[in-house]
Amino acid sequence: MSQPIKIVSRIRLKDFNPDFHEGLDKDEAREKTERLCRRIGEHQDLLHASGTKSLLILLQGMDTSGKDGAVKHVFDAVNPAGVESTSFKTPTSEEAAHDFLWRVHHAVPRYGNIGIFNRSHYEEVLVVRVLELKPRTVWQRHYEEINAFERLLTQNNVVLLKFFLHISREEQGRRLQARIDDPHKNWKFQPEDLHMRAHWNEFMRAYEDAINRCSTAHAPWHIIPANRKWFRDLAIARIVVDAMERMKLKWPKPAEGLSKIKIK
Repeated sequence: MSQPIKIVSRIRLKDFNPDFHEGLDKDEAREKTERLCRRIGEHQDLLHASGTKSLLILLQGMDTSGKDGAVKHVFDAVNPAGVESTSFKTPTSEEAAHDFLWRVHHAVPRYGNIGIFNRSHYEEVLVVRVLELKPRTVWQRHYEEINAFERLLTQNNVVLLKFFLHISREEQGRRLQARIDDPHKNWKFQPEDLHMRAHWNEFMRAYEDAINRCSTAHAPWHIIPANRKWFRDLAIARIVVDAMERMKLKWPKPAEGLSKIKIK
């Protein structure tokens, strides 16, 4: 694998190396990432000014894969006023009283903004499946419903980027242990993390099915090697910049006669 790729055919996660880093070293990768982040900030200005499209970033991955870290580093140069970030937890009573996509659609960013989903509607075919929170007949139909929902978004000027942060079980173990050993990271550790880790193989199968069944031409999945945090950030930033450039946004035309106005 020469670079993180978008998925267009049947894949197996074991064929992707979570430690892949293109032979780059940390300093070189971070320098490249910083330049890309500045470009993201520049493109955000144009996105906001045009107000015709929105960008939705969807991050999925096992605990400690770096979803929060990716948000912090990749979007370091954006204006927070133009970012709508949503972290999907257990549904509230109000959310549970609607279909599973109700709360998700409500969180889609308005035109001109960047939206970030930390976990997403895919939890309905991941944790719901693995922990058997709903019958198989229910979560099985969600794949088709997710594809239809994402098609609706992309047909209505929402550019959707879906990232699976691919971390190894060994690296997750090291990061969980670090949360236990470092007093300043103790707050990050939850006993529930170990319960989820015990289902690692089941989650890998669930992720494979989600990626294979819901990677489409209009909303492809991107598998991001995430063992090295600095390469994870670089890989995501590259894809974000490319997507924003392909939007081909233009600055709005000035009001008629604007050039004749002189401020005294």
